[in-house]
Amino acid sequence: MKSHTEYLTFNTRKRREYINITDKVADAVSKSSVQEGMALVSAMHITAGVWVNDAEDGLLADIDEWLEKLAPYGDYRHHRTGEDNGDAHLKSLLVHHEIILPITNGALDLGPWQQVYYAEFDGKRRKRVIIKVMGE
Repeated sequence: MKSHTEYLTFNTRKRREYINITDKVADAVSKSSVQEGMALVSAMHITAGVWVNDAEDGLLADIDEWLEKLAPYGDYRHHRTGEDNGDAHLKSLLVHHEIILPITNGALDLGPWQQVYYAEFDGKRRKRVIIKVMGE
């Protein structure tokens, strides 16, 4: 079995941003020379997430509004630690922190509309994502 690891670094301008990283994941798969296997994509921070969905602006706005309704910015017990990002921790739980993607014939094997997104919920500082490609 082969493996290949890459790290992406983000330092977003806003507290919440959604970044399409499909091409970066596909590039890592290409560099790996893995023909059949999987790619793990994982946010390495507890206030960020990774998901697969459609690349449509209206949908991103809908997802953002949905997350804000479920975990609104506000006062949380977590803030007693001196932090102000309690909502970011909850939003991360809702979208989850990692995904596993299939690799077939040396390429990501995504559906016709599927794209990979990095979701930042407590930005304006350096954050990382790991891409781990494994297979034959």
